[in-house]
Amino acid sequence: MSTPVLFQPNRIGALALDNRIVIPPMCQYSAHDGKPTDWHTQHWGNMLQSGAGLFIVEGTAVSPEGRISAHDLGLWDDHTEAAFADILGRVRRYSEMPVGIQLAHAGRKASCHRSWIKKGAQIAPHQPEGWQTIAPSALPYAEGYQTPREMGLDDISHIRQAFVDAARRAVNLGFNLIEVHAAHGYLLHEFLSPLSNQRTDQYGGNLQKRMRFPLEVFAAVRDVVPSNIPVGVRISATDGVEGGWDIEQSQAFCREIEAHKGSFIDVTSGGLDPRQVLDDYPAYQIPLARAIKAAIDDIPVMGVGLITTPELAEATVAVGDVDLVGIGRGMLYDPRWPWHAAAKLGASIEVSPQYWRGHPSVLNGTFRIRGQR
Repeated sequence: MSTPVLFQPNRIGALALDNRIVIPPMCQYSAHDGKPTDWHTQHWGNMLQSGAGLFIVEGTAVSPEGRISAHDLGLWDDHTEAAFADILGRVRRYSEMPVGIQLAHAGRKASCHRSWIKKGAQIAPHQPEGWQTIAPSALPYAEGYQTPREMGLDDISHIRQAFVDAARRAVNLGFNLIEVHAAHGYLLHEFLSPLSNQRTDQYGGNLQKRMRFPLEVFAAVRDVVPSNIPVGVRISATDGVEGGWDIEQSQAFCREIEAHKGSFIDVTSGGLDPRQVLDDYPAYQIPLARAIKAAIDDIPVMGVGLITTPELAEATVAVGDVDLVGIGRGMLYDPRWPWHAAAKLGASIEVSPQYWRGHPSVLNGTFRIRGQR
């Protein structure tokens, strides 16, 4: 019996993956002053024993004001870098899974409570754990949100450099992949969408001008990261609001990313405007990913969004809609999702020997045996 496509090897640039399952970035809101904590030790360790092909660490802010909440990860100084090094060094001893990191700036959606406190509502600058947000234009995300300060050219230069500095630190830490976050209504997405970017200078107006800053950031990051480390981008392919960012503009942006030596595209949707109207059904974002894949030449595309069953994940990659599938919330619910998918589809997967006795399938070779650690 042939190996299911989901469990066939793949590549993102020079990075080899054992299978097509990716654990996408999922914020944990459990950092201290940007630094990962004991929570991250157990969470990352758990994900690294899942059998996925790639684990991407949650959105990590490139500057303090770029955090969604005061409890977000950050990578902006020697202290945060050292904290990452300590925990990564411990959890990676027991796994060969590649690990990536998502670099982000929350823009006008920063300064919020953690998601489980007051539903992640925004905190005013004068309140504890709150600060003044910045954005392309002085337009709040929604009613009840603070009005962000419109970024000047000095701000634009500073944030671009912050992405570069964080990327250098990520390379120092040994991350295998870097994802630039330009989705879900955060800063780079805010520059892309005409709903949030109403600037009249070189960074606002027509599509080329709205793409300018995100492309500058991407190019600057790509320039300082060695060529053997893939650098890609996460996009919201549509705002789901009339007159906003849409699939045609996303296709144009992704062609530019590919031209700037981008290594992959991670396709999601929404997050910029609470008026969004998006369908919600299993694999609902795969048609968007398919449209992006059709518009670019040959870099891999990852699809996400309610891909919950092994059969659905296999069907999605088998027909070529996407090259990789992101299993996010499903991995939080079932951190051994890839094990169970392999058993269901009749595939092989690597499992640390400490866990071999955990499932009868190890007795008949379903799980590929790896050397004792």
